[in-house]
Amino acid sequence: MSEHYDDLETRDPEVRETALMAALADAVAHAQRSAPGLANILARVDPAAVTSRAALAMLPVTRKSDLMTLQASAPPFGGLTAAPAREMARLFLSPGPIADPEGHGRDWWRFGRALFAAGFRKGDILHNCFAYHFTPAGAMLESAAHALGCAVFAGGVGQTEMQVQAIAHFSADGFAGTPDFLKIVLDKAAEMQVALTSLKKALVSGGALTPNLRRDIAAHGVAVLQCYGTADLGLIAYESPALEGMIVDEGVIVEILRPGTGDPVPEGDVGEVVVTALNREYPLIRFATGDLSAILPGTSPCGRTAPRIKGWMGRADQTTKVRGMFVHPGQIDRVVKRHTEIRRARLVVGSADGKDSAILLCECDTPPPGLAEAIGITIQAECKLRAEIKIVNTGAIPNDGKVIEDARSYR
Repeated sequence: MSEHYDDLETRDPEVRETALMAALADAVAHAQRSAPGLANILARVDPAAVTSRAALAMLPVTRKSDLMTLQASAPPFGGLTAAPAREMARLFLSPGPIADPEGHGRDWWRFGRALFAAGFRKGDILHNCFAYHFTPAGAMLESAAHALGCAVFAGGVGQTEMQVQAIAHFSADGFAGTPDFLKIVLDKAAEMQVALTSLKKALVSGGALTPNLRRDIAAHGVAVLQCYGTADLGLIAYESPALEGMIVDEGVIVEILRPGTGDPVPEGDVGEVVVTALNREYPLIRFATGDLSAILPGTSPCGRTAPRIKGWMGRADQTTKVRGMFVHPGQIDRVVKRHTEIRRARLVVGSADGKDSAILLCECDTPPPGLAEAIGITIQAECKLRAEIKIVNTGAIPNDGKVIEDARSYR
């Protein structure tokens, strides 16, 4: 059995860099010709000169946090796509709201490489518990699995007992979904006394896979690897069985920048992950994810020679991911504006027993009966998130401008 997805993974690093820089110049030229919004962002840039990382570092940064404004000014995609919505294969609307396209082609999001590293092969059955509704994660993993020749059960999220029954019924070989939901499913199977003996591997994303959570999942007989991607870019990096960092995908160029700037940091320093996607239909150039990570020295012991990052190390801004869904400060602000009794609010994201928790602290002078329940309904509608609502006294929340606090540990 081959240990690598294709020959690209084991290229000499200099050969890879030369190929990426040549593709970069072409991607910039294509974006200028075909994507009006990017043409405006890249005005006065000479594509032929963008053939090195130093030249790339001179280009403007487009931030994920800017997408809502860009898309509102030129719906649906802010002029950032090189094809109209009607020519795309699928259309998505993530919380924010942020519109995401899927173009045509085999494994358009490029997650097949991550599935292969996690042990998935032709003939396997993948139980896919990423969301299929509104957001693209479910489609991302399904198209990748099909490209590998795997059958897919579209589990989606929720309905834990039925997930257990489906895994057992179809003898699924592997799982895809968020790490905390994988543990929930495995724990539910143990509670139901259903032996999921066929389930041996998993690829997870959309949440923190802590060392304790990885060990808990392994105790159920499931070897779990994680990958890192976004709805805008597709796959960015993935783990291999070597478990030494995340290997950067072959279809992107990753930079680590000092947060809030366009300046690359020295290797090893933590900074914001900024990605250039070599994608003809959605050619994002220097797209700032808002995520923190760092470049690791050297290459992976597994033989893959692409650069590696440490993995997801938190957010460079206050936007954070809870149970696989992004939550933005602007969404919390809209919740507050719907309830005039709230003077100040803060969403505190934590972790307990390997599961994400969310508590919305709300300062109120004289809360009327039923206020907490009403706020809970509003945040679920606005953020697609169930959160515990705690009414606190005025002054209980620090006056430091923080709207979302990520209190999870990533070590």
